[in-house]
Amino acid sequence: MRLQKEREMIVEYCQKMVTARLTTGTGGNMSFYNRETGEVAITPTGVDYFEMKTEDVLIMDIDENIIEGTRKPSSETAMHMTLYKKRKDINAIVHTHSVFATTIACLRWELPAVHYLVGFSGNKVPLAPYATYGTSELARNVAESIGHYNAVLMENHGLLAVGSSIPQAFGTAEEIELVAEIYYRTKCIGNPVILSDEEMEKIVLKFKGYGRQ
Repeated sequence: MRLQKEREMIVEYCQKMVTARLTTGTGGNMSFYNRETGEVAITPTGVDYFEMKTEDVLIMDIDENIIEGTRKPSSETAMHMTLYKKRKDINAIVHTHSVFATTIACLRWELPAVHYLVGFSGNKVPLAPYATYGTSELARNVAESIGHYNAVLMENHGLLAVGSSIPQAFGTAEEIELVAEIYYRTKCIGNPVILSDEEMEKIVLKFKGYGRQ
């Protein structure tokens, strides 16, 4: 089986996406790009994550041709492939419908540096203009809006996080959801103080060595 380990990890982390309350039902999607082989492992569309099997995860090439698998691929396949083509540092993508990040996206706000953990994305989380899900227009909007950041909000839709690995992209999605909740709660009772770009530059630099032993 092609990319067996990566497919197993996608099944594992899709289930974590539900238990961590980053999505519900079959919402969201996930992929991993092996740049050496040119193969992308990506979730199928509309399959319950707790019923999804390793072989249900499709293997495609970067031009969206199916190499292995019988399921229909994610409706957001074009968005994943467009990002992989645009950014050479991205090897994994996690797209969620987490409640607080999606709430901010539905207000059509960027997520500012209300807490230093926004540094998992950069000095903020930018916002991509709305387009119908699964369209090439949405894929373009996300690719253009994400810039050099590791996360992007999608107007009236959700959150997308990227990384060099599935655990890294998933971790970013979790941290950004926390920051979105903090922003929501502070906005409910006052005007939150936003960290400066200068401070966030220090944070982002420190994060580059985060977790290294």
